[in-house]
Amino acid sequence: MATVLDKQLKRLVTVDGVDYTLALDADGFRLTGKGKRNPQVELLWRDLLSGEAAMAVALNASLSAKRPASRSDTTEHPVDVAKAQPKKTPKR
Repeated sequence: MATVLDKQLKRLVTVDGVDYTLALDADGFRLTGKGKRNPQVELLWRDLLSGEAAMAVALNASLSAKRPASRSDTTEHPVDVAKAQPKKTPKR
């Protein structure tokens, strides 16, 4: 039998050398930078289950200014615009 989560549980988590406090409770979880007051990430369990969280992640990924170069970007050769356009025939 699982233990009911009836009070907040806090743990220290290190991600890429940066310390965060992870707080779990009955409503969801929060990830807050060590020494900070406002959470950087807050996710409610109902949002996770309904799919709202997945849509937010997809939206943030699509709006991200820094996009890593995909493998296809490095292997494809740029198209020469002059060669790609059909030649015009002179009018008589």
